[in-house]
Amino acid sequence: MQKKSDFALRFCLIIGDALALVLSFAAAYFIRTHVDPRPYVFEAQLFEFIKTALVVLPVMLIIFAALGLYRKSIFLGRSRLPERGRLFLGGVLAVASLIVYDFFTGENLFPVRIMAVTAMGLSFVFLLIERILVRFIVRLIFRNDYAVRRAIIIGNSKNTEYLADYIASNPESGLRLAGIVAGRRFIPKDLKTHQYSSLKDALRKSQADVIFQTDEKSTEYVYKQAVNRHLLYYFVPSETALSSHFGELELIGNTPAVLVMATPLSGGMVVVKRIFDILFAVIGIILGLIPMLIIWLILKLSDLRHSAFYTDERLTQYNRRFKCYKFRTMKPEYSGMTAEEAFIKMGKPELIKKYRKDGDYMKNDPRITKVGSFLRKTSLDELPQLFNILKGDISLIGPRALLPGELRDYGDRSLILTVKSGLTGFAQVSGRRDIPFEERRALDIYYVRNWSLMLDTQIFFKTIAVVLKGEGAK
Repeated sequence: MQKKSDFALRFCLIIGDALALVLSFAAAYFIRTHVDPRPYVFEAQLFEFIKTALVVLPVMLIIFAALGLYRKSIFLGRSRLPERGRLFLGGVLAVASLIVYDFFTGENLFPVRIMAVTAMGLSFVFLLIERILVRFIVRLIFRNDYAVRRAIIIGNSKNTEYLADYIASNPESGLRLAGIVAGRRFIPKDLKTHQYSSLKDALRKSQADVIFQTDEKSTEYVYKQAVNRHLLYYFVPSETALSSHFGELELIGNTPAVLVMATPLSGGMVVVKRIFDILFAVIGIILGLIPMLIIWLILKLSDLRHSAFYTDERLTQYNRRFKCYKFRTMKPEYSGMTAEEAFIKMGKPELIKKYRKDGDYMKNDPRITKVGSFLRKTSLDELPQLFNILKGDISLIGPRALLPGELRDYGDRSLILTVKSGLTGFAQVSGRRDIPFEERRALDIYYVRNWSLMLDTQIFFKTIAVVLKGEGAK
């Protein structure tokens, strides 16, 4: 719930910033053409001007993300100076990007310099007002106990007392105290009722979203508990450790805390990735509609009694189950069965060991139809998953979507499920079924820990090459 609220906050900020920028450009145009009495030579009409601004808008928002304007710590921080400075710089760079676009396209958007200066000033004012309004709404939501993070504080340290007191006395912080695991002398007198004897007990009895650790005792254990439950984990360093901290440093009240991320895919990048997913899914569905209709018709004509589609329950981010859509490639009598169940049913239990030994693959698998074999070879059976991407069940790129029963084979399953599963991923383009199970798992973990837009781009183009060559598709 909390993770969804973080996404919603950043999404609202991006939409609000986009509207503020477009309105500032439109206002600058209006002022120059209708308020300023001086003559001008201006070729572009208002609609054309705004249309050009919309074309450049994605670049502007990427600049804002690079400036850290979608970090929750910047937006909800106690000091407004860091955010205002970044907003001003972001407005300047946004107008600069429009000027660069104007220079190379020759659209003559800024025939007079004063218009660009006006746009810069208005963008800062509009962005400031927009963020004040969003901040007011967010704090109002927090005060009413919606979308707040329930926090457990663990550690025998003075910082435990500081954090607990701050969270309890600041309802607008977006945090609520769920429990404290510490000695009584480190807990404020009026918060003694929040004490738990162990972290295990606190996690069992409270629905926590975040863990703050204020000492260095059993850090590996505490962090592992946070990862296994998909909770945020903050480590509050001592003064000597501050100079060598890793992760993202935030101030919780006056207490510095290091947010230790399981993956770099966080903050505004989550929204950027989701926007690209939606765009790809929409384009893919439009382009793939006719091929999907043809495949559906072929499958229906080959078997009128059964559906051309197959849905299977898989796991995605935060251990959430979803229905994965595919074209049916298996014979109906084995559909929905595990490999063991299917081979036993057909009277060939000896195939189970061979199938598992070869990395869940078998040449000329007797469960698969001839049409299904072709669909798997060309990856066309996965086209319906474009609708899963559009719904937000999975991403275009990510770890392979796990079957619930496969969890026992994944020692780092919680880490893999930190991000959304993907239609394609690092393991798929590195050999797909040609590499052993353990190596595929290691590649998925590498992706989670080393995510970047550049890595996603590389995987995307490599996927195209792999599908066209039919490498590893079986």
